[in-house]
Amino acid sequence: MRPGPRNLITDVPGILVGNAQDAALKSGVSVVTASAPFVASVAVLGGAPGTRETDLLAPGTLVDAVDALVLSGGSAFGLDAASGVVAGLRAAGRGHAVHDHKVPLVPAAILFDLANGGDKGWDETPYPELGRRALDAAGDAFDLGTTGAGTGATTATLKGGLGSASWVLESGATVGALVAANPVGNVTDGTGRFWAAPFEEGGEFGGLGPAPRAEVALPRKPVAGENTTIAVVATDLALSKEHCKRLAMMAHAGLARAVLPSHTPYDGDCVFAAATGRITRAAPSRELTLAGDAAARCLARAIARAIYEATPAPADPQPTWRARFGGALPSGARSG
Repeated sequence: MRPGPRNLITDVPGILVGNAQDAALKSGVSVVTASAPFVASVAVLGGAPGTRETDLLAPGTLVDAVDALVLSGGSAFGLDAASGVVAGLRAAGRGHAVHDHKVPLVPAAILFDLANGGDKGWDETPYPELGRRALDAAGDAFDLGTTGAGTGATTATLKGGLGSASWVLESGATVGALVAANPVGNVTDGTGRFWAAPFEEGGEFGGLGPAPRAEVALPRKPVAGENTTIAVVATDLALSKEHCKRLAMMAHAGLARAVLPSHTPYDGDCVFAAATGRITRAAPSRELTLAGDAAARCLARAIARAIYEATPAPADPQPTWRARFGGALPSGARSG
């Protein structure tokens, strides 16, 4: 088993990602979509979630497929990013057919980045436009770090960001993760070693090796609803909504491996799972078990990559990993 050629969620055939951000706002939006509707579900384990249209992802509900998934900054204001994505999909003729209309289905989750030093004094929420721009930018290559929904993210002691990773199973199926990492907890020990280090591939977040001991660091006065880690895991396996629900639940293990503490009352930790259905297996439960393990590994790696690739901006409330621990920036910002 190995990472895919890009080491991004877009190594899953058919999956596309678009990002849009505003440097002055210090916030942004990430969109996961595909050329055709895909099966999806969700698992929310944090104590302070902010979501839109997640009820329709529950097993047993009417519609099996959605057109896109949105991760956004902006707290509750960021849920409007899905409106911009819906408008763009409708203009493209996408959506669930109801009589003579097509209604795009776009579940979303948000993180809190309102107190990160950006200009939040808007008269009209900027998130629908950011959502539309992110959809228009969707493709198979994208940047990591301070971009998209991770633009204004923070952790307990470091700047957060947008991360991604992928894994190709021995069967040929591919699993990938995309995450906007903004946890109330921390992702490293005091020397900069990542909790996710046992799962690292090819020095993708510094190759520093495991931290010698687990430490917990929290902001002095954490406030419920001011942090969260939101993610999408995807695979090209043919999965039902029930299977996608299990995939999302298993992927949360990766969050717990990468962030200490995780799933707190202050976080809205939310993981979507998507399946494009390219590959059908005779033993779906066995393949789902392997895919769930891969999703957890990918999510842990993606969280570490998000923080590792973050870049500084004026008035940041937290330093980047590289600024604090002396890592040199790579020659190119693009990952993929």
